[in-house]
Amino acid sequence: MSKTIVIFSTKGGVGKTLIASNISVGFGHFAKKKSVVLDLDLQAKGDMARFFNITPRKSLVDLAATLSNKSIEEIPIKDYITHIAAYGVDFLPIVLNPRQVPRIDTDKLKLILAYLEKNYDFMVIDAGRAFTETLIAALEYANLVLLVVQPDILSIYQTKWSLDVLQSLHIPLNMTKIILNRAQSLGGVSWQEVRAALPCEIISRVPSEGKVVGLALSRGVPVVIDSPYSKISRAVLGLQKELVEKEGLYLKRVSISPELLKQQEGLGLEEGGEVWQKLKFEEEPFFGESTAEQESDEIIELKKRIHQRLIEKMDLKHLEIDMSDPSKAKQIKERTERIVSTSLAEESGAYFSSLEIRKKLVKEIVDEALGLGPLEDLIQDSDISDIMVNNRNQIYIERKGKLELSPKRFITNDQVRQIIERIIAPLGRRIDESVPMVDARLADGSRVNAIIPPLALTGPTLTIRKFGRERLTIDDLMRLNSLSENMREFLRACVLSRKNMVISGGTGSGKTTLLNVLSTFVPVNERIITIEDAAELKLKQEHWVRLESRPPNIEGKGAITVRDLFRNSLRMRPDRIIIGECRGAESLDMLQAMNTGHDGSMTTIHANSTQDVLSRLDSMILMSGAELPVRAIREMIASAIDLVVQVARLSDGSRKITQITEITGMRDEMHIGLSDIFSFKQTGIDANGKALGFYTATGNIPTFIEELLVRGIKFSQDIFKPAT
Repeated sequence: MSKTIVIFSTKGGVGKTLIASNISVGFGHFAKKKSVVLDLDLQAKGDMARFFNITPRKSLVDLAATLSNKSIEEIPIKDYITHIAAYGVDFLPIVLNPRQVPRIDTDKLKLILAYLEKNYDFMVIDAGRAFTETLIAALEYANLVLLVVQPDILSIYQTKWSLDVLQSLHIPLNMTKIILNRAQSLGGVSWQEVRAALPCEIISRVPSEGKVVGLALSRGVPVVIDSPYSKISRAVLGLQKELVEKEGLYLKRVSISPELLKQQEGLGLEEGGEVWQKLKFEEEPFFGESTAEQESDEIIELKKRIHQRLIEKMDLKHLEIDMSDPSKAKQIKERTERIVSTSLAEESGAYFSSLEIRKKLVKEIVDEALGLGPLEDLIQDSDISDIMVNNRNQIYIERKGKLELSPKRFITNDQVRQIIERIIAPLGRRIDESVPMVDARLADGSRVNAIIPPLALTGPTLTIRKFGRERLTIDDLMRLNSLSENMREFLRACVLSRKNMVISGGTGSGKTTLLNVLSTFVPVNERIITIEDAAELKLKQEHWVRLESRPPNIEGKGAITVRDLFRNSLRMRPDRIIIGECRGAESLDMLQAMNTGHDGSMTTIHANSTQDVLSRLDSMILMSGAELPVRAIREMIASAIDLVVQVARLSDGSRKITQITEITGMRDEMHIGLSDIFSFKQTGIDANGKALGFYTATGNIPTFIEELLVRGIKFSQDIFKPAT
């Protein structure tokens, strides 16, 4: 396996090609090593060939063209490579003329590089002076990157920019070295100043000898051959000798096939997926088998060591990580990524050749240091609605209505605790043994509940109800088959006619989503006030006032309840009041408001059926301390609420409106009358587990049908005919 050296500079005329060609000659002619030099410089095509005084007949593009029909093992590579016997060097340019540039195929370039590195001791790549796809492909095969710099301000500035770009590609700093060319240039910046300005080691200082180089170039002979005892030759050959003898200059390279990576896409580092078990270098596993229970697992230990480096270099324990400020967050993240890239190479002793692998590793470690660790990807996944961390080894998610165990893991329970504290700290909240439970909200509105030992016996527990990024419309619900066209028209008419509605259902059944959708039917000229325990509603109306309750502070004071907000909202001249969820004493206030002129109000409630809604309201009002007889409570419910819309999450994860029920008043002295208008009839489950069924009207006509017609809300009464 060859040692691959990529030589690069974004500034032209710094001597990059001179150094690359003479180093390769040093390997072949003086060190007697089998070496190949590749000219990938597209801005100065043919320059290196002139240094060798040769005219190559084939290029790397020509070689790549044959790979369409044959494997690289079937191709006589020597027919495409120019062998320079006098110097013991093989030469291969990427193109011979500008017309070949559009034909460059980086995938085939990688195949050729992989083949060449198996057949040479050293592979020297003149990578040009631009961050092209060919350079990025070459970096995947690098063991060492040499940046050529001149002692002038412009060259130093461009080199600093190059280092920034390389670090954004997660090329570790300790894999990058500096060659200071023309080091003794009069009037230039001193090498000590260059060393202070650049964060990489200066591996060689090459003096300026323009006359010697000019004569060698005019003769078409490498300077180390033409003038082997000149200062410049001694410097270049001294560098070449170091490159041969000092194994520590090179980072071992760990590679993985793109096919395997694709197969394992989505697996995190913590779960010990097959990707990480099959990372190899020199036929030996780089990481051993990893399970969540094995604290000594190499990848976990590697991440711990890197995290410790971050603590030391960035003072993470005292760093205020406020990711709400985008510019500050970006600066902290970029700085952290650079430290992680270099630390990863230093701690593992290897370089991950795949940019995708490097990005994945760095992202996971940075997420753990600054973000929500293994939860970051889950938070970003739009298909996931709930994240449930039972303990460090067990993270469940709800994806498209179905629960599943995520392969993600935390390293320790302490890490779970740190993530919880990271979420709640910016809100002025705390969690400890004296306050072991907390509710909070992420920046995107997602609801968070956390509970820690001693109350949580299996370790810190975290539950996140994600806040949907997109506002669903009634058309979206129709597309998802969550209701029928007739149900849609009826609900629209009920909202326009200011009917008081309760949406009921179990946890995760889609109550808040439906409430958001129904609110779109409210006329734009009405003033809406929403009251929530945790803000989730997303209305489209402009005249919308949002109120959110407030928990007590650290001293246990300052709480503002939903009931407090509801009473205050009555003084705010609302046309409609929408309560995100009724779960306590505010139920009584809501019913009173509905009975005293605030028609068109809506709320949600946890209940498994329309009959359960009435029982839940009874219980909540009685538990509020109101000394009212049950009969009075039920009469209040019957006169206040017009409609109950029942939603459910079925076994296949789909969410549907299963009943639309009218409250028709008191049936007798103690019982409230209910009349189903529409319902969903489930008929079975198909072979794929999908629920089968149909929507139908029951044949019952709402008692307020005349009121709808008087208000000018027109629709066909045929919608109330049962399906046949």
